Amino acid sequence: MAKRILVVEDNDLNRKLFCDVLKANGYEVVPVSDGNNFLATAKRSDPALVIMDIQLPNVSGVDLITDLKADPGMQGVPVLAVTAYAGKGDEERIRDAGAQDYLAKPVSIGPFMAAVRKLLAD
Repeated sequence: MAKRILVVEDNDLNRKLFCDVLKANGYEVVPVSDGNNFLATAKRSDPALVIMDIQLPNVSGVDLITDLKADPGMQGVPVLAVTAYAGKGDEERIRDAGAQDYLAKPVSIGPFMAAVRKLLAD
């Protein structure tokens, strides 16, 4: 059975790219375009991994990671954070929120899939 990955990305092109690459590599994908219904969607879809854009409209991806990790049923789900706005201290702040890995945009497919495979390794 294919592992399910939740892709939280507000940019349509990035979300489509991430989803297409993941599907081509045999994963089941649940796309999420904004953070407003993220936690409910995560609970309903029971993902093996969450790919989280940090710069979302109306809510910070860092806050969503914190919310996910605060939920007893979801705290074991690994998070791969992706962001175009990596400033000094951002990576530490993102990891402190609970993300297991971090990639800066633009994301290349090779490192992206390597990070996904690493986080999903059994």
